[in-house]
Amino acid sequence: MADASYPPLYLQGIEYFNACDFFEAHEAWEEIWTEYFGPDRRFYQGLIQAAVALHHFGNGNLRGAKKVYYGARGYLEPFRPLHMGLNLDKFVTELDACFAPVIAGEMPDPSVEIVPDLIPSATSGLLSI
Repeated sequence: MADASYPPLYLQGIEYFNACDFFEAHEAWEEIWTEYFGPDRRFYQGLIQAAVALHHFGNGNLRGAKKVYYGARGYLEPFRPLHMGLNLDKFVTELDACFAPVIAGEMPDPSVEIVPDLIPSATSGLLSI
């Protein structure tokens, strides 16, 4: 996956994310975020938090997943519907569906497990990559 109009680490993060390697996706996007202070800074922060939320969810840390999920939603919302080739309406809708059992109650049910078919795909929301 290559497109000169997007930062290579952004694309690398998408590849990791789509391989369900959420920790590495977070690392790639965080490397951009730590040195970037432009208008997309909160967009990157939203992607980082989406990856961290999924990482926590997959590891059974539902309380942490729920908290970071809400942060991701908040950071990504202003960039909807489309940003940097990513269809955020689709991505956020898929993220919401994936996290529905985690956010359903005040305290997440400890038996809830991530459903692989509901994990959002950054590529399915991409327009031009």
